[in-house]
Amino acid sequence: MIIFLDVVNTIVKSKTNLKTINVKKSILALFIVAFVLVSCKQNNKKDETMNSETMNSENTTQDINNSKFSIEEIVSNYLSIKNALTKDDSNSAAEAGKTFVETLSKLDMKNLSDDKMKSYMDIADDAKENAEHIGDNSGKIDHQREHFVLLSKDVNDLITTFGTQQKLYQDYCPMADDNKGAIWISETKDIKNPYLGAKMPTCGTVKKEL
Repeated sequence: MIIFLDVVNTIVKSKTNLKTINVKKSILALFIVAFVLVSCKQNNKKDETMNSETMNSENTTQDINNSKFSIEEIVSNYLSIKNALTKDDSNSAAEAGKTFVETLSKLDMKNLSDDKMKSYMDIADDAKENAEHIGDNSGKIDHQREHFVLLSKDVNDLITTFGTQQKLYQDYCPMADDNKGAIWISETKDIKNPYLGAKMPTCGTVKKEL
């Protein structure tokens, strides 16, 4: 009888040991799975961080490159044309128109991104044509003013797209362009109409600040 009890106790102890081993194995397996999941998550976060830093670096580089491009000289040339037309000075307007064209041809565009380059070229092509008409028609102020209507739209688009450090104003005259109305860009709030000149120098309103 005693021998039988010893055998039973031995069997029970063996089963208990097996259960303990199985529990330990299960805990170890869970620990390994958890470790793998945490490692993968950390690697994903590192990859996301690296991708984000790369994208931010590319965007920053593009912003820096675009910031080197400036239309300040173009705007200055445009204002010279505008101021000449306000004084009915066709000859000075023609000279300023030629300078405008020269400025377009020498502007450094190598730092522009592809999309900004396309935007600039689309606007600049039209602006060049209109400035050439102004430059080539000294003594024909009505013709110059017709193209100044279009040039003003071009310069307004350039300012909207690329910005400028100078405070500027978009003015509007309802009587310009055969009463169809037209805008122009000015460096002052005072209205000095380039379309009507001495006839009606203060005709127009400030539409907005650029």
